[in-house]
Amino acid sequence: MNGGDIIIPAVAGDGSLYPVEKMQAHIDGVLHLAVSVFVFDGDLLLVQRRAAGKYHCPGLWANSCCTHPNWNESLELSAARRLREELGITLPLTRHATVEYNAPVGRGLREHERVTFFSGQADRRQLEVAPAPAEVEAVDWIDRFELRRAVLNRPERFAPWLRIYLELFPTLDLGQSLPASS
Repeated sequence: MNGGDIIIPAVAGDGSLYPVEKMQAHIDGVLHLAVSVFVFDGDLLLVQRRAAGKYHCPGLWANSCCTHPNWNESLELSAARRLREELGITLPLTRHATVEYNAPVGRGLREHERVTFFSGQADRRQLEVAPAPAEVEAVDWIDRFELRRAVLNRPERFAPWLRIYLELFPTLDLGQSLPASS
């Protein structure tokens, strides 16, 4: 997927939302909404290596999945949708903190996101992960503390947002659980 013609919610200076084409948001560095999902089995986190064909950060390791909500799609629905699309997983998700970051992601693009975190719990021995080849090259389970060490030792192997998340939440506690928005 190249991001063309997908309309996502951008954030205006007054906090209101307006529609913007996804690729244009990344070219212009426009603040937009996003979600990041973390699937845990105890202290183990399901991580993915982004497919080589991705329009930014190909081949880099990232959290379980990320996406932008479509225009008029809730954050909760977009998180669940992307978990199904990328990894073939359906899990109950818990909403956590929202943070903003702005980072270059290569090829002249920027992620300037107001991202809300979601987490799910699973038993990896019973979870059937079915990665979509166009989106995900590989998956692995890694101890959340070992992940931090790996990112510190080889940051170039990891997506910029995952590095930022680990700076904000070193143990990936993601902040308190929050009620779903209505």
